[in-house]
Amino acid sequence: MNPSPPGDAPGEGRYGEAFFRPDRAGEAERIDFGALAYDDITMARLRALGAGPGWRCLDIGAGTGTVSRRLLGETAVASVLAVDRDVRFLDARPAPGLRTLQADVTATDFAPGSFQLVHARFVLMHLSERDRLIGRFAELLTPGGVLVLSDAVDLTSERTPATPYSTAMRAMWQGLRAIIGTDVSSVPSYPHLLRGAGLDHVAAEIHVPPLVPGSAISSFWADTWQRSRQAMVATGLVDDAGIDAALRYLESDACAALSAGMLTAWGQKPQGPTG
Repeated sequence: MNPSPPGDAPGEGRYGEAFFRPDRAGEAERIDFGALAYDDITMARLRALGAGPGWRCLDIGAGTGTVSRRLLGETAVASVLAVDRDVRFLDARPAPGLRTLQADVTATDFAPGSFQLVHARFVLMHLSERDRLIGRFAELLTPGGVLVLSDAVDLTSERTPATPYSTAMRAMWQGLRAIIGTDVSSVPSYPHLLRGAGLDHVAAEIHVPPLVPGSAISSFWADTWQRSRQAMVATGLVDDAGIDAALRYLESDACAALSAGMLTAWGQKPQGPTG
């Protein structure tokens, strides 16, 4: 029997341990590059779904808290509970109405029916229990509440032109899967899983920010490759020189590539019988 290729089986590590440690210098800035690339799209969707006065919100994997604080400041929701395995970035920027909870969301037991909005962005793709967690998140909604999930979709494929960028991205996804179990292959199934969790009015959209020199998303990927370099090289798909070439390509006018997209899927808990 031939051995499985590197990264074929998901690893059992955790995000923020082997890579993307919050105590490493510059990690908050890396997260904020992602926020600059995606927050406006996220907020537009949350507003369109009705986030506003009186809503109690749960922001899972809240990172530096940019979405949590914008919900409070721009939509005037009543409160946001921001949950992360490490809340140092959240506690560094407090805001009225913002509560923080340091917890592992896979083990935290929230009361059912507590929130009008449950939001998780770039969280489930790193967790093997994503199917169970989607069902659990749906239970946390009040009748009429909405669950909003965003994760990455890989837009490289066998037919994608071979460039330093595409090589680096393939190595990154495979390396992160091998070490911490990151898996974006099931992200397109989120609408189906939301429907299976009993939610109505299910829909989804994809946003792909443009890769242009100096952009927030280009800076995010460059920093992410640097921090996951060891895992990328371990795949055998790229070496250090290849990663360096990808970094130069990303910041050059020659760059002609698609960033990974952000798929956002949502569904609403039925109101239940009336009268």
